[in-house]
Amino acid sequence: MTSKPLHGRTVDVVEVGSDPIDPAAVVGAVASPAAGATVLFLGTVRDHSPGREGVTHLEYEAYGEVVEPKIAEIVAEARERWPLLGVAAVHRVGELAIGEVSVAVAVSSAHRADAFAAARYVIDELKSRAPIWKKEHWPGGAEWVREDHVH
Repeated sequence: MTSKPLHGRTVDVVEVGSDPIDPAAVVGAVASPAAGATVLFLGTVRDHSPGREGVTHLEYEAYGEVVEPKIAEIVAEARERWPLLGVAAVHRVGELAIGEVSVAVAVSSAHRADAFAAARYVIDELKSRAPIWKKEHWPGGAEWVREDHVH
């Protein structure tokens, strides 16, 4: 994962894949000498979900040729709303164990209020609009769940 300066700003990173997410690389992708704030959100696999204890692992699938353009659209919307220096949105697919990072969003800006607001917008919209599904596994069963709600 790399970013390069482009006319005073970094190039945005949007990736969906099976490789583990490196939080330091995600933060590095949005680094800028003009940044006064960098916000990093990490979504991790937990051992429960609403109404279900004992989740053992998750399996993520994404609609291949549609998912990255949809996330890029969300990133572009955030750029229209806030003065951002860099945005990175990375999501895993495949089987993930409890505690693994499933999604990372990093945003850099001159000011923290913009960075916090934009990071929240990107993760909330990604969870609502990106064609990504998860299958929760627990002892004795499994079920596909669409995450289209905001907590």
